[in-house]
Amino acid sequence: MHPADRPDRAQRGANLRTGLVLLSIAAVFFGGIIATQYAGGNAVGMGVLGLAIIGFLLLTLGRNLRKKPRK
Repeated sequence: MHPADRPDRAQRGANLRTGLVLLSIAAVFFGGIIATQYAGGNAVGMGVLGLAIIGFLLLTLGRNLRKKPRK
């Protein structure tokens, strides 16, 4: 394996964070589906879906605004 083929630590960390975010999105949506089945209404599922979307958008925007500009 050539050194150019191996991702550096920053790239590996970014890939790990992306994977964790995608996993958490799937877990929240799956939890919303289960909650909807137990509650018996569509409002719970739509509420969970809406909160998940808004929450992940705020998380992403907050991370990007917090980053320091590169020189």
